[in-house]
Amino acid sequence: MSCYESIFRDALFAGQVGLVTGGGSGIGRCIAHEMARLGAHVVLVGRTVEKLERVAAEIAEDGGSASWWACDIRDEAGVKAMVAEIVAAHGRVDMLVNNAGGQYPSPLAHLSKKGWEAVVATNLTGGFLMAREVFEQSMQTFSRREHRAQGRPGPAIVNIIADMWRGMPGMAHSGAARAGMQNLTMTAAVEWARFGIRVNAVAPGWIASAGMETYDEPMKTTITHLHKSVPLKRLGTESEVSAAVCFLLSPAAAFMTGQTLSVDGGAPLYPNQFPIPAHSNSLAFNGFHRATTPAFLSAHLQSPEDADQT
Repeated sequence: MSCYESIFRDALFAGQVGLVTGGGSGIGRCIAHEMARLGAHVVLVGRTVEKLERVAAEIAEDGGSASWWACDIRDEAGVKAMVAEIVAAHGRVDMLVNNAGGQYPSPLAHLSKKGWEAVVATNLTGGFLMAREVFEQSMQTFSRREHRAQGRPGPAIVNIIADMWRGMPGMAHSGAARAGMQNLTMTAAVEWARFGIRVNAVAPGWIASAGMETYDEPMKTTITHLHKSVPLKRLGTESEVSAAVCFLLSPAAAFMTGQTLSVDGGAPLYPNQFPIPAHSNSLAFNGFHRATTPAFLSAHLQSPEDADQT
C-alpha cells in the first residue's frame, strides 16, 4: 500500500495528538496526512462534515489514526466546546496547526465591510480563538516530565499565514489578517514560552493546491503566469509546505519560537527591473501520494520525471 513519503523519520510524532484546522482539503489535508504518517493521532477540524469524513477515512486506509470535529472557528462558544470535547476524548493537544483560511479576490475599493470582516474573522480571529483555547484547556498544563521522558520539546503551535511581505494587491483583507497572524505568533511565542510552548508560522507562497480550483477563470488565468515571477520558476507543492510545518513541530526546532518560515521559491525577492532567465532546474518535492494538483496548474510544476525529459 502506498503511503505518504515524508522526509522525517518514522514515529516522529508517535503518542502525540495534533489538531489541524482546515484539515478537510488542500494544504491542511496534506499536513494532516503527513502528521498521521509520522505517528500522531490527527484531529481534523473544519466546517464541512463530508470533507472531514473523507480525509479521516483516507488516513485510516493508509494505516494512520484520525478523528474529526465540525466547527466554525469564528464561533467563540463553539471553539470552546469543541476543544473541551477533544481534550476529554484524547487527554490533551500536543500540536496545533492553525491552517484554516479563506479569501476571495477583490480590489480594496470594492471590498464591503461584511466581506472584510468575514475574511479577517476566518484568517485571524479564528486562529486566535483556537490558539487561546488549546492553550487554556491543554497546553499550559501539559506534563513536562512525560514530554522529556519521550524526548519531546513540549507543545507546539504553527500558524499558516501567507506571502504578504509586499502587500497583497487584490486581497487586502487577507493580507491584513495574515500580517496580524504573524504578529500574534510573535506575541504568543513570548507570553507562552514560560510554559514550554513554541509558536511559529509558515508563510506559503504560490502553492499548486487543490484549493485553487475554487477561483474563477480570470483568476485561474492569472495563477498560470505566477511562476514567471518566482526565481525558482515554478509553483510550490502542498508537501513542501507540510514539510516546513512538521519541522517546526519537531524536536529539531526546539530552540525556534516566534519565527516565520517562508515557502515561496524566493518570490518576494524578485526584482522586477532584473528579469530572471527562464529555466526548469528547480525540482519539486511531492511526497503526498494522494495529492490532486489542479489540471490547469500541472504544467507549472517541475518534478524529477519532468526534468528527465528536458
